[in-house]
Amino acid sequence: MALKDILPSKLGFGAAPLGNMFRAIPEDEALATVDAAWNEGIRYYDNAPFYGAGLAEIRMGQALRDKPRDQYLISTKVGRVILDEIEDGSLRDNGEKGNVFANGRPNRIVNDYSYDATLRSIEDSLKRLQTDRIEIAFVHDLAQDFWGDLWLAKFEVARGGAFKALDRLRNEGVIRAWGLGVNKVEPIELLLDLDEPRPDAFLLAGRYTLLDHERALQRVMPKVAELGLGIIVGGPYSSGALVGGPNFEYAPATPEILAKVAAIKAIADRHSVSMKAAGLQFSLANPAVAAVIPGASRPERIAEDRAAFEEVVPTDFWREIRKSGLVSEAAPLPI
Repeated sequence: MALKDILPSKLGFGAAPLGNMFRAIPEDEALATVDAAWNEGIRYYDNAPFYGAGLAEIRMGQALRDKPRDQYLISTKVGRVILDEIEDGSLRDNGEKGNVFANGRPNRIVNDYSYDATLRSIEDSLKRLQTDRIEIAFVHDLAQDFWGDLWLAKFEVARGGAFKALDRLRNEGVIRAWGLGVNKVEPIELLLDLDEPRPDAFLLAGRYTLLDHERALQRVMPKVAELGLGIIVGGPYSSGALVGGPNFEYAPATPEILAKVAAIKAIADRHSVSMKAAGLQFSLANPAVAAVIPGASRPERIAEDRAAFEEVVPTDFWREIRKSGLVSEAAPLPI
């Protein structure tokens, strides 16, 4: 089933901040943020057990539990199992992304891409989300620890475990679609080259943005479009760097990245274009992209995202961005 036939709109909600990403978010603020998304008409919500060791799923489940279940879609992820065991906070995210969820729940997280762990992960997510179904399941962060052959070994475990489990769940109608949720293009390339199993969709975080898109554009977007699949773009603001934040790739932005942001912003200011609109609409211009899912931890950010999604961006802005060399010549633009 094509991703565009499943998703209710091209603007969704990324729940990583609800897991206390970068900062401790008060409970009422987290719930109010999901309420704001609902009130802005957003009906697609992406989550993962990894986000705060289940905290983001718990909060989303609480915020959505009284909403009509047939009016919204949920995606979540497998590959991490959240245990009841408590562990030292410095080890909570296994060192994979620094300690961006240091303020999440203190539960131990175990990486496990096996068949049985995948089924358990889905079952646990259903409980935390307080729902009876998950529409899309993504295998999470297969290439996060990207050195040597370690990620390839992890991919092979998933190929014999998680991929088969999700194929079965899709065939049984428990989920409607599955794919990879990653922030590297290589696992997507590898899976696309396999005859079986066949995924439905991909969630690609931070790799098809104004600040970083060359590799995805060359190596995965054409084949995804050719096969009639779809990509959901996560992190369209590049961990906040594109919109004035200090972080890129979950770490302090480099001088090179900050200089690129400044160059884009100078052009945006000349054309009275918001940086959020530039970021969202750049990602959405690629025909392989089915949706974008900016994350938010404050209610007022949701209205900003909706306004950016709907903002009319003048053609001259895109022409100047192209002429400046700040985007690839091959990147589709909304002109």
